[in-house]
Amino acid sequence: MENSIPDNFRSPPCSGNLTSGKLTGKGQIKIALAIGNSRLHWGLFAGPTLEKTWDTEHLNADAVSRISEEEKAEYLVQTVMRSIEEIFAQNLLCLPATPAFSSPHTLSLVPLPLVLASVVPQQTAIWQSYPDVRIITLDQLPIRGLYPTLGIDRALAVLGAGNQFGWPILLIDAGTALTFTGADVNRYLVGGAILPGLGLQLSSLGKKTAGLPLISLPENLPHRWAKDTAGAIQSGVVHATVAGVRDFIEDWRCLFPDSKIALTGGDRTLLLKYLTAAFPQTASSALIDAPEAIFWGISLLSVDC
Repeated sequence: MENSIPDNFRSPPCSGNLTSGKLTGKGQIKIALAIGNSRLHWGLFAGPTLEKTWDTEHLNADAVSRISEEEKAEYLVQTVMRSIEEIFAQNLLCLPATPAFSSPHTLSLVPLPLVLASVVPQQTAIWQSYPDVRIITLDQLPIRGLYPTLGIDRALAVLGAGNQFGWPILLIDAGTALTFTGADVNRYLVGGAILPGLGLQLSSLGKKTAGLPLISLPENLPHRWAKDTAGAIQSGVVHATVAGVRDFIEDWRCLFPDSKIALTGGDRTLLLKYLTAAFPQTASSALIDAPEAIFWGISLLSVDC
C-alpha cells in the first residue's frame, strides 16, 4: 500500500528556517532514507550516531506527479517531518536539546538533510525533488569489485556489516528478495546471489496459479510432509529456502572459515528461527543479527550536504 497525498494538501508559505535551521557539528541531525522494494526504511542520525530506525509505505508516485515542483518539495519536507513527529509522539525518540529541536512543533520548520539510497527508480524520482538531498551511488563506496547493476542496498549493507564485524563478511538480506553478498578481507566483492524472498514466493504462488491459496509464513518450521495444500506450500517454500541458505553458508565457510555472517531484512528473525530448527549447527555458529546494516554503511560515508 502506498501513501497518498492528502486532498487538502497546500504548500505553506516558505519560512526562513527552511534554509537556515540545520544543525551543524557533532549534533547535526540528518535523515537517511533507504528505499527498498516494498517499503521506505528511515534512519535518524545525530552526528555519527544512529538514534532510531523505522519503516513506512512507499509514496504514491501518480499522486505526487500531479502537483507542482514547489508543492512537491514542500510535501516531501512535510512527509519527513510528519514521520519523525509520529516517532517522537510515541516516546521512541529523544532529540538533542537545541533551540531548533526544543519541541515536536519546531520540527515542521526545519528541512533536515536527507541522504538517499534507493533500488526503486520511480520512488527515487520522487525524492529527487526534496530540497536538501544527496543520493548515494556505487562509486562512492569504499569497496572494490562492484559491478554496475549491483543494488546499492546490498553494497551499503555489506559495507556496514564488514565495518561493524570485520572482514571477510557474508551479508544475508531476507527482504522482498533474499540476497547473499560477500566481500573478502581486502573489501573486494567476492560475489553473491539473489532469489525470491519467503513472502514473495508465497504471494507468487497465490497470485500466479489458479488453484493455490494465498497464505502467510508459519511462525515455526512447518512439517515437511504436509497433508493439505496450505501446509504443502509452506513446507516447500520454507524447507527449500532454508536448505538453500544453509548451502550458501557452508560454501562461504569453506572459502572463509573465520568469516562472520550477518542477517538483515524484514524476514531475518523468521529465517533464523527456521534455520535454527532445521540446521541447529549451522545457525549456532556465529550468525549475527544486523537489522541496521544498511544504515551502518550509510554512516561510513561523508554525508555533509
